Amino acid sequence: MPPAARKERADAARNRETVLAAAGRLLDAADDPDEVTMDAVAQAAGVGKGTLFRGFGDRTGLLQALAAQRGVALQAALRDPRQGADRDPQAQVIAIFDAILAYKQANRSLALALENAGRGSPYRSPAYGDLHRQLTDIVTGVRGPEHADFLAHALLAAVRSDLLDHLRDEPLERIRAGVVALVRAVLG
Repeated sequence: MPPAARKERADAARNRETVLAAAGRLLDAADDPDEVTMDAVAQAAGVGKGTLFRGFGDRTGLLQALAAQRGVALQAALRDPRQGADRDPQAQVIAIFDAILAYKQANRSLALALENAGRGSPYRSPAYGDLHRQLTDIVTGVRGPEHADFLAHALLAAVRSDLLDHLRDEPLERIRAGVVALVRAVLG
């Protein structure tokens, strides 16, 4: 492989990390994630807009890449909610929601921007679909299949970013207590 090709890959990797870091800083500081534009990210990263579009496709692609980078621990927690044979269904779902709440608290603007991204309904995202299937299986195991699909959606609604943003002046402990009460009501 020619040395120039290796250098371009190293430059592209550096640019990617620089862009993700800049996007993260801007989103973390933003009250309204819609104010974080591709222009603003390009300027903060010191790259051209073309670099952003070549590297991420569009704003949603950039947000998804940042979420993937920041969400490693969340994805591990969500991958298999049945971790540990000693976990009862309520504990499994509470552990899932604890991970989601922690992630969304640490990444409020990013999570909100992703849920509002322009590629259609957040309910159609692969991550939502996977989590919904996991919760549907747990609800089915506890209550049977009747209404399990709907109840899984209802549980997930309790940790939507727009709701958490609306409640952001509430202490996290109070929000968590409400989520736990809901889980217990559904799975009790």
